[in-house]
Amino acid sequence: MSKPRKKRKKILFILEIVVLLLFIGGLFVYGQISAKLDKIDIQETDLADQDIVTNDQAPQMTGYTTYALFGLDHRSKNEKLNTENSDTIIIASINNDTKAVKLVSVYRDTLLNVKDDTYSKANSAYALGGPTNAVSMLNTNLDLNITDYVAIDFDALVTVVDCLGGLDIPLSYAEIVHMNNYCVETSEETGKSYTPVELPDPKPEDEEAIVDTYHLNGVQATSYCRIRYTASLDMGRTERQRRVIQMIVDKAKKAGLSTIFDIMDQVFPMVKTSVSKTEILKMIPAMIGYSIDETTGFPNDYKFAKVKGSGSVIVPTTLESNVLKIHQFLYGDTSYTPTQDVLNRSAQITNIAGGGDVQDTAPAVTDTPNDATDDSYTWQGDTSTDYSSTDTSDDTDYSTDTDYDSDYSGDDYSTDTDYSGGDSDTDHSDYTDGEDDSENE
Repeated sequence: MSKPRKKRKKILFILEIVVLLLFIGGLFVYGQISAKLDKIDIQETDLADQDIVTNDQAPQMTGYTTYALFGLDHRSKNEKLNTENSDTIIIASINNDTKAVKLVSVYRDTLLNVKDDTYSKANSAYALGGPTNAVSMLNTNLDLNITDYVAIDFDALVTVVDCLGGLDIPLSYAEIVHMNNYCVETSEETGKSYTPVELPDPKPEDEEAIVDTYHLNGVQATSYCRIRYTASLDMGRTERQRRVIQMIVDKAKKAGLSTIFDIMDQVFPMVKTSVSKTEILKMIPAMIGYSIDETTGFPNDYKFAKVKGSGSVIVPTTLESNVLKIHQFLYGDTSYTPTQDVLNRSAQITNIAGGGDVQDTAPAVTDTPNDATDDSYTWQGDTSTDYSSTDTSDDTDYSTDTDYDSDYSGDDYSTDTDYSGGDSDTDHSDYTDGEDDSENE
């Protein structure tokens, strides 16, 4: 009878050693991650609770954690475009119980109250007052209670994708053309190389249809995220961004620890956030269970207009009805009622945009380009441009890019913008306020 006892003791001893090694390994990994978090530019004082503005009667969304994600337009090689507009604005809502993450992209040209009753494009809020003002803009226009943010520029996205070994992304003919054009500037700005994707021959009849799946490196994937000159405009751009985010999350969850540490070492110095190191460390054990659920864009219902001082803008029809939809989407909240602050902003936006018909109903929230919400949205320009050749000798002059040069007629958004400079990331609309409306990922 003694042998079985010895055997059990031996097994218990081995288990104790294994548990001890796992514990020590866990401490090592925890220590490594803790040290790497020191590389992040954590700006806890910038977003002190007292600095963040929220609407007095806005609901407190218990059971959820909500963050604002900003992609900054910072281009050191072109000071004219170095404005730090947050041309990528994403609201991320995490269900604390299920770990399901929902993403909402706020279209960069959405007409909102960006600061002190100044109504302009949403992407200008960051340049007007940094992350504090940008988060406050989201809170006060959308009845949210966001207190934390994360901000990066497109150098970080390039690095993440390269560390993960690239992404396999389906592309249309038009997307290949525009992506190759954008790659010139993205490569110059980041110092990273790329190989242009060869255009299919013959050119397909439908240039917007997917032609194949391509393996893209960081420069290419980031350039893909910057495209907004296809038929779906900024709605398509934000959808591409959310698609890439989802691909990155899926691939990172399967990556080895050495890859994750490599990303931390290279990317964390490029990140600005208000989330404390302690909070991040608490989140790490649960991150493996996070999954991106549904994603969409805001506003869900919109029309286009030209507003003095802001140029071409996206007008929510109405802000009130769109805020109702976003609360239902992010939090499943069917009992939410917009505050008086939102009602006032909604009325002001309608007034600034010149009134017009407001839709009583709207399509369900989906993650597809919302380019047919308003019946008045029709193309006036020539969209049959030949993409068969591109001029890459000058990254600010792509004369072969689609030219949507026409004008507005009432609520008809035919665009007054000349997109013949496709690789130049600047919106050449008539901005009488002098705002540089450059665009990032």
